[in-house]
Amino acid sequence: MKFSISHKDKGSKARAGEIVTDHGTIQTPIFMPVGTAGTVKAVHQRELKDDIKAQIILGNTYHLYLRPGLETIEMAGGLHKFNGWDKPLLTDSGGYQVYSLANQRKLTEEGAKFTSHIDGSKHFFTPENVMDIQRTIGADIIMAFDECTPYPCEYEYARKSLDMTHRWLKRCCTQFDKTEGKYGYSQTLFPIVQGSVYKDLREKSAEFIANQNREGNAIGGLSVGEPAEDMYAMTEVVCNILPADKPRYLMGVGTPVNILESIALGIDMFDCVMPTRNARHGLLYTQNGIMNIKNERWKNDFSVLDENGTSYVDKAYTKAYLRHLVHSQELLAAQIASIHNLAFYLWLVGAAREQIMAGTFYEWKNKMVKQLSVRL
Repeated sequence: MKFSISHKDKGSKARAGEIVTDHGTIQTPIFMPVGTAGTVKAVHQRELKDDIKAQIILGNTYHLYLRPGLETIEMAGGLHKFNGWDKPLLTDSGGYQVYSLANQRKLTEEGAKFTSHIDGSKHFFTPENVMDIQRTIGADIIMAFDECTPYPCEYEYARKSLDMTHRWLKRCCTQFDKTEGKYGYSQTLFPIVQGSVYKDLREKSAEFIANQNREGNAIGGLSVGEPAEDMYAMTEVVCNILPADKPRYLMGVGTPVNILESIALGIDMFDCVMPTRNARHGLLYTQNGIMNIKNERWKNDFSVLDENGTSYVDKAYTKAYLRHLVHSQELLAAQIASIHNLAFYLWLVGAAREQIMAGTFYEWKNKMVKQLSVRL
């Protein structure tokens, strides 16, 4: 993997760059649609490419390991061949699922024992086998195995968890470096900065991660319930330490406003289930603000979904029609809304990139943050 920065914003720490992988080039800043179980919910791969303009999508190690299972994925030739996506892929290591399965797992120095949410079967993740699992899944970018601490989190717990995450990272790096990919293309390992909302822990973790000298770095343990101000503060602390010549990935973030504010702090990569999850509940993102399509006010509104036109569906469907589909519980409603929201997110990071290249990002960002926060 190669990363280069072509432009830096004059009024902020935002930058525009490119990540080159064996499955294609990613222009940053970038948003990555989440395909937890090997699919972005309600969206075809063709729509991801042609309509949404996605450049990279995610899969999840925990979910894919449990179903369909590694044997099936390996027989298919890796996740790219299995799901028909021929562009870059990233896999989350399962650390977040370890966090979310608090009542179904036990952490030890060796790894994480957990119970499958599907059939109750018992499993064990270690830093070593999570590297092997992700090698088998075949993502271009794979994540280190870590513990994502909850919020709120006591300082002492966060400190001990951070130290264990760092010890796990060393094991991840050792296992990754002594193994090779199975499908004839290169893979890259990203470590993950942790430390909850404690400045000294975030600094300690960022310095440790930077010293591992991997090809890219991630920031985890944020967007888990803490105030947005804390998220931005911790992100700024970490970005000031992580090497500027490598991509920075803020995991699980977030709203359009979160994304713009974090780009201004120096973040290059984002993912979040929000655009698709909210779409399935009738919440749409537009350049003018946030719209609940279920509301009565849209019943006889025959205008397009976003007057500024961020998605192909805007030209084909009206607010009134989508509202009708949602209230009728038609499957097409989730598809239209998901494509719209993802296309908006990809438009947003693309527009941010253009503004960075023009040297006008900071002023544009401040204007857009006000617009995007409006409830229509």
